[in-house]
Formats: sequence, C-alpha cells, structure tokens
Amino acid sequence: MAIYLDNAATTPIAPEVVEAMIPILRENFGNPSSTHSFGRKSKALLETSRRSIAKHLNCEASEIIFTSGGTEADNLALTSAVTKMGVTHIITSTIEHHAVGHTIEAISKAYNVKISLVKIDEKGTVDLADLEKLLQKDGKAVVSLMHANNEIATILPLNKVSFLCRKYNALFHSDTVQTMGHYTFDLKELDIDFITCAAHKFHGPKGVGFLYVNKKVQINSLIHGGSQERGFRGGTENVYGIVGLSKAMDMAYEDLISHREHVQELKTYLKSNLESLIDGVQFHGETSPEKSLYTILNVCFPETEKSSMILFTLDLKGIAVSGGSACNSGANLGSHVLTGINADMARPNARFSFSRYTTKEEIETALRVIKEIYEKTLA
Repeated sequence: MAIYLDNAATTPIAPEVVEAMIPILRENFGNPSSTHSFGRKSKALLETSRRSIAKHLNCEASEIIFTSGGTEADNLALTSAVTKMGVTHIITSTIEHHAVGHTIEAISKAYNVKISLVKIDEKGTVDLADLEKLLQKDGKAVVSLMHANNEIATILPLNKVSFLCRKYNALFHSDTVQTMGHYTFDLKELDIDFITCAAHKFHGPKGVGFLYVNKKVQINSLIHGGSQERGFRGGTENVYGIVGLSKAMDMAYEDLISHREHVQELKTYLKSNLESLIDGVQFHGETSPEKSLYTILNVCFPETEKSSMILFTLDLKGIAVSGGSACNSGANLGSHVLTGINADMARPNARFSFSRYTTKEEIETALRVIKEIYEKTLA
C-alpha cells in the first residue's frame, strides 16, 4: 500500500470537492461573461464562491481576485506593487519560495528596483530588528515574507511584521500558500496588503487560487485580453475549479481545530520516535507547535555509507516524501532554503508533510522502513 507523506507539495483532492465540481463540469458550462441564462448561472456560482471565501477571511468579496494558483498571485501582487504603487525597494529573504524569489529577481531587472535581504537565523526566523533597519532606507518599500516556510515550517509573526510595515509606510505581501486552510485569517484585524492561496494545498483542485488585495491598494493586470475579475485578470474564469476551491475552504474551516490536533499529533509522534530510533538525527527549522507549521517536519539524518539513498529507498517501499520543495524536483540543485540557513547539505534531508488523511499507522510504517534502512546501514 502506497503511503503519501508529501502533502506540502500537493494534497489529494477531497471526495466532497470532486462531488461539488462534477455538476459544474456536466451542466453549468456557460461562460460567466455571457448574459444569457447559461452564463448567468455560471456567474452566480462564481460570485457565491467569492463571497464564501471572503466570509472565511473576514474581508470584502471585492478584495478576492481568482488566479491560476499561488505563483500567479505572487507575481500579480509584487509586479503591481512596483508598477502601480511606486515601490522602489523590495525587502525579502533568501528562503522564500521561488514564486516570490524568482519574481523579485525578474522585477528588479525590468524596473531597476533595489532588493534587500533581511537577516534570518539558523532556524529561518526573521530578524525583526534588521527588518526595521531596512525599512528606514529611502524609497517606498514592499516587504515580501512568507507566512510559513514550505520546507522548514518556520512561522513568521504576521502581526509584528505588519506593525513595522505600517510604521514605515511600507506595503506588506505574504505568501500564505502553505498556511491557507490551516490557519485562520481575520483580514479586518490583520493589516496586510496581499496574501495568496492555492487550492491544491488543502484538498482542492490544482490550477486555481486567489490573491487577496487590500481595498486600499491598487493593482495592474498581469494577464490582458478580457475584463474578467473586474479587469484585473483577463481570461475566462475556471468556474468548476473555483467552486472546488470554495468547497475545500469550507471543509478546512469547518473542522480546523480537530484537523490541526490530528496532524500535530502525527508530527510530534514522528519526531519523538525518530529521536529515539536514530542517534544524531536533527530537524531543520522551528519544530515547536507555537513556532512551526504543523503540517511539515524537515528531518536531517546522520550521514552513513548508504543513507544518501534514503529518499530512493523510501520511494521503493511505497512511501513518498520530499528532499525539498516539489518545484525543485528533478533539478538536482539542492535546496536554496537549507542553503539559506547554512544547513549541513552533506547529510541526507527529508521533508515529511501530513494532511487530514494521514494516519498514525502510515507514520508507524514509515518509521519501520527508516529503522530497517539504518539497521542495514549501520550493520
């Protein structure tokens, strides 16, 4: 039986989400921009989903712009900050997702924008004092720091960063792709300009997400050709995907507490058993429940003669884990996140990530396989 422990890369789509999408695929095929009854039905589904999502986040429906996912949402936010809001200084870190890091590099070249990298410690925690120093530099700034790191799970204190951004009249963008559907966001209380979502990170469909844009902020369209999404995102809307996104979010927030308790228990169980099982095992990033994303555990295994094959061996045994971000898979370049925190790259590293469907029995099976690997390696 295959065991899937790479939920930070993507999660299995929930059966209830599939059921919500099927009628849209079969019956509600109208273009939401059409004025006839077929189009109006699709438009109604679109706007009902938008209002539902906005209710979960305590924001206005007009502040939700549907996109193809988190990467497009990050691109739209950061490009607009420069081209529409007059930003000349971007403050970020070395361990951001490439959807942010590569976007910032491209923007810097295209618009001659200054980039500053805030200091982080060996656990990936942002140095807030250094951030404040960077915010005091000349030029209008946008701070782009992810809510929780997708490889090492370290959480950013959004409220503290927001306070500093407002103190120095800076915009604040946070990639919340890994935390959306796993934490609550009260956007009437949290003073932030942009947050992002990808449905497939919490049992929704791939290829759909959104950008939250604070109503005080102006943006430009990245994709031209139509007036959809109030002119901010051209192209016929992915109605069935958006309905799936809305359903997945409903499910996530209906039982958020029990889901979190279940997953946190699995993470704690895996961590404590690895510590008992393997001398010298270490963990990257923060691991305490208060400071780390409960869905991810990044493990640094001791280096032995055969331990470099641990990911391959786990895969042969039907257990899927990751060596880092799925966006780097096949690139064989190593993790820029682990490099950014000066981790020991000579040792084998594995990211275990969990979902509502992960069971304790699956974790126990993974532990048995890991034990076999190290018993054979150390024999």
